Amino acid sequence: MILGIGTDLANIERIEGTLARFGDRFLDRVFTAAERRMAARRPRAVAATYAKRWAAKEACSKALGTGLRMGVAWREMGVVNLASGQPTMQITGGAAVRLQALMPPGLHPRIHVTITDDHPWAQAFVVIEAVPGDTPYHQPAHLPPQP
Repeated sequence: MILGIGTDLANIERIEGTLARFGDRFLDRVFTAAERRMAARRPRAVAATYAKRWAAKEACSKALGTGLRMGVAWREMGVVNLASGQPTMQITGGAAVRLQALMPPGLHPRIHVTITDDHPWAQAFVVIEAVPGDTPYHQPAHLPPQP
């Protein structure tokens, strides 16, 4: 069952300008440590790497049905690549609370993410699906374990 779909288009040059102007202040506010490590490994494509992740966060917030409000913040949604390179989202904090509220009883989240760039644009799509069973489709799990 599809619970939410989101998309976003980000301008790589705008992200590059924001990085130049605000540097670590911008990075600390928006990106997780894992996302920053990924960008550091791609020095010739750092702005594109951040722009794709910006777009994925925007798309995820839209799929959650909140946008970046109602307790959902930038760093609570982080793009994490699987060993295969496939992107997925790790959800924490208020975003995880919202995701859990969307889940029908007995179902678990599966988050599909696709990101791409073609200078000067970066684009992302996120689909949130509710599936039966207790084994997440992707590693890492999208929600922290419940106590």
